[in-house]
Amino acid sequence: MHFFPILSTLRRHRTAAALIVLEIALTCAIVCNAIFLIRDRLARMDRPSGVAETELVRVRLTGIGTQTNADALTAQDLVALRGIAGVKYAAATNMVPFGNSSWNTDVSTKPDDTDGSNAGVYMGTADLLETFGVQLFAGRDFTPDEYVDFKAAQETGAHVPSVIITRGLAERWFPGQSPLGKAFYVTGKEPQIIVGVVDLLARPNESKAERQRYAVVLPIRSSYTTGGNYVMRVDEARRDEVLGAVTATLNRVDPNRIILERQTFSEIRANYFRQDRAMAYLLVGVSIALLVITALGVVGLASFWVQQRTRQIGIRRALGATRGDILRYFQLENFILASLGIVLGMAMAYGINLVLMHKYQILRLPAVFLPAGAGLLWTLGQIAVLGPALRASMIPPAIATRTV
Repeated sequence: MHFFPILSTLRRHRTAAALIVLEIALTCAIVCNAIFLIRDRLARMDRPSGVAETELVRVRLTGIGTQTNADALTAQDLVALRGIAGVKYAAATNMVPFGNSSWNTDVSTKPDDTDGSNAGVYMGTADLLETFGVQLFAGRDFTPDEYVDFKAAQETGAHVPSVIITRGLAERWFPGQSPLGKAFYVTGKEPQIIVGVVDLLARPNESKAERQRYAVVLPIRSSYTTGGNYVMRVDEARRDEVLGAVTATLNRVDPNRIILERQTFSEIRANYFRQDRAMAYLLVGVSIALLVITALGVVGLASFWVQQRTRQIGIRRALGATRGDILRYFQLENFILASLGIVLGMAMAYGINLVLMHKYQILRLPAVFLPAGAGLLWTLGQIAVLGPALRASMIPPAIATRTV
């Protein structure tokens, strides 16, 4: 009913109308991409580790000078750590999920395969899987006679006989079949035999979703000088108590070392995803600021037009228009402007996403985010215009009789 008169009015105020359409378009384009990036960051921060996160404690330390008896000292440390009340398991490892370093190598079913996968490599003392709380999907853990000292594997090339792989690698290299007993090249010229498959063990510092599931565990004994990590699986209620006892316990074994960090796994995860969390907060802040500015723009323009049309509104009221008619007029006018801005904004959102894909290797913007952004801006526009529209509907018919 009001559509064509509204279009006629907007043509007479084309500059103001164009500015609000452009503001809505920019907001739509930026907010659609921001919501997508926020979702991507939240999904990344939700990435599972495969370990018993609520029960894990990590101690990172380093020696002073060269430690010639690192292996023996590590064994003593682990005995001491297991003696702390509340500790279930303890092990040394070269790295932890979401840690600050990552050991990686190419793996394949063929020797010297240049087209193989790249996987994270976990090494550790006995009970590493139990300490991590990793679930064996198939097969078994390493036997004591399969373990090789890190120094022997590194310096003399001692053969590592077996390997445990993640389900992600098993699906990559052995689709539809059991990988157990198969040869797999991880380290050295001779293959390792797959003896077990774990459901999941997250690979540190890997951004590609598929390769995050690629990791292997080798029976190579790590000492505290290899990565400097001790991990303990503890009673959840006694984590703080265990953390408080770690320093004194290790110093009793050998005080000539520096304890760099004592952390729960939740702290490790929080530190690892610190930048993602900050980016998500920033994008939320920018989106809210843009929506507020757009809403204020709609309120300001609608208030200006109500003031400019006060006598016209009074005449319409005198001719029989109800308050509801006036309210619907301004809401329809805002809906038209918002729709024009949203259509333009969707095209701009797609263009911005193409630039981000090219510059920063992000994923394509899913189509579902465009109607979600449109719905948000339509709702925002109707709420923003409601105040000025209600004020317009309250203008009495008698205003038409007043002279300017």
